[in-house]
Amino acid sequence: MLKKISVRQLTTGMYLKEFCGSWMEHPFWRNSFVISDPKDIELILASRIQEVWIDASRGADIPPEQPALSEARTQAQVDAELSASAQAARDVAPVSIQKEMTRAKRICAKGKQALTSMFQEARMGKAVDAGNARRLVEEIADSVTRNPGALISLARLKTADDYTYMHSVAVCALMIALGRQMGLDEELNRRLGIAGLLHDLGKAIVPLEILNKPGKLTDEEFRVMKSHPEEGVRLLQESQGVDEIAFDVMLHHHEKISGQGYPEGRRNGGISLYARMGAICDVYDAITSNRPYKDGWDPAESLCKMAEWTGGHFDPDVFQAFVKSLGIYPVGSLVRLSSGRLGVVIAQSPKSLLTPRVKVFFSTRGNARIPPELVDLSAPGCMEKIASREDPARWNFPDIDELWSIPMES
Repeated sequence: MLKKISVRQLTTGMYLKEFCGSWMEHPFWRNSFVISDPKDIELILASRIQEVWIDASRGADIPPEQPALSEARTQAQVDAELSASAQAARDVAPVSIQKEMTRAKRICAKGKQALTSMFQEARMGKAVDAGNARRLVEEIADSVTRNPGALISLARLKTADDYTYMHSVAVCALMIALGRQMGLDEELNRRLGIAGLLHDLGKAIVPLEILNKPGKLTDEEFRVMKSHPEEGVRLLQESQGVDEIAFDVMLHHHEKISGQGYPEGRRNGGISLYARMGAICDVYDAITSNRPYKDGWDPAESLCKMAEWTGGHFDPDVFQAFVKSLGIYPVGSLVRLSSGRLGVVIAQSPKSLLTPRVKVFFSTRGNARIPPELVDLSAPGCMEKIASREDPARWNFPDIDELWSIPMES
């Protein structure tokens, strides 16, 4: 029997089925688990969650003298109530990248927590509960709706230790943004987001010394690394509620149009649309992120490199949509303006891919820092334009990530 109760009625031994409230308002990545530690109850009481659903058939019940707030005979009834509540609480109105950064940071932190736990459970041989990933994907999708540049750019900032987890969050967001650019419906985009979030789960089986190796892999180590798509499918086969898109993207996101990819060497039409999308999103985040063996490339430079690979690695039409979803100069790109000043892209313009908003901070003529200034290249009367991309490694600005991740308001 499913019962809605006050959080003050919680006791150890209860099976907590669902939280009534935003996924971001409680401290757990899961929505369903047995409460075995009194500290978990303390954490719930300290959160903004006021009510929860418990399943009395799978755990302890409330005492007979304590009435439940309501009862439901089926999970479908609970799902309907929670879905209606979640839809009413959703905030998807467009906002500036400045305003979205704060929420995006919270989502990235929660995403890292979720993926870390999921990978740890997989390493321990436990069945992965992919259903718990849906709430995270919904939060990521809503953030992308409010302002796609915020979360996609933040997820690119990773340490060597959290690369695998944050890479999954980034690919999820990139898949959702790409799906919207291609005109896919929202339900399909959610499924693509889940596929992106789970695509590298097989790396949970790869030894950490291989995953985090700072140098070139040996042939044997590379063979082990290349097994992760098939290992991921094996892990997910034990999970309920995972659809065919997640399996497809997981198994085929390393396939190439030329047939030189793995694990099956598929080519052209043998690779589904969703796997083609996954391949592009996976590579973009990988090459723009710092890795143990190399620093990430500038976002605009990365798109230029990927364009050179298109036709062999990637589907040209899907790649063109991908560029439109990010902009020719994605957030974080270092550019030189026609005035000779350097700036970092902080937001896209709805008018043109060539006229983003840029935070200018350096004069090449004076070879010196200048007071930061926000330049909207799409503004009427703006005489500036982008003259070229710049390689951040050449200039060695230690605070370049801070420059775009803490943008100025106009």
